[in-house]
Amino acid sequence: MELYGVLLMLTVIVNTETQVVHKDTGFVGCSDTEREFLIGFDGEELYHSDFIRKEGVVTVPDFADPISFPGACKQNLATDIKVYKPTTEQLDPPDASIYSKGDVVLGVQNTLICHVTGLFPPPVNVSWTKNNQIVAEDVSLSQYRRKNDGTFNIFSSLKFTPAEGDIYSCTVSHKALESHFITKTWEVDVAVPGVGPAVFCGVGLSLGLLGVAAGTFFLIKGNNCN
Repeated sequence: MELYGVLLMLTVIVNTETQVVHKDTGFVGCSDTEREFLIGFDGEELYHSDFIRKEGVVTVPDFADPISFPGACKQNLATDIKVYKPTTEQLDPPDASIYSKGDVVLGVQNTLICHVTGLFPPPVNVSWTKNNQIVAEDVSLSQYRRKNDGTFNIFSSLKFTPAEGDIYSCTVSHKALESHFITKTWEVDVAVPGVGPAVFCGVGLSLGLLGVAAGTFFLIKGNNCN
């Protein structure tokens, strides 16, 4: 069973000197293998359920009033399907990009990030390779993050130590993709400072000094002639 999601949006108008519109958002997604429950406000996440650790995670800043939400998932799935009666399934294929978290220095540990965006519905599968060999260690996957357009973002990260010539790839699998997957590659390529600018600067400085010396010589000769 694929992940089934229900989005509930509530618009609240706060009466002040000017009317301000706020949006509360709730997302519940369930399948045989994955679960997702989050609450948002004005496009920002307030809370999500971590079903692996079996705990709720409040993501509002520390200075905000403490909040908590009761979780619900599979027990409501049949009811949600019956009530909302989905007819056609929305499918939005994801896009992906891969980049390093910090500046790349050979032999210094870093993190590669595979940013997957614009997907609907969850779930999506993200896998890594190094030099065409599957990598399973030091890999992590974030929670799904809902965007204002209803699609989702997710991040996968890989800890690695750069070595010249290594090639990494991130493969994203999702049913909305025509080939069912896309792959992005990233190669360790540390730029070596070029000698060209230094050579040109040196030559220019030398020519300038020669010009000054020649000008001084002819100036002295001219004075002697007088």
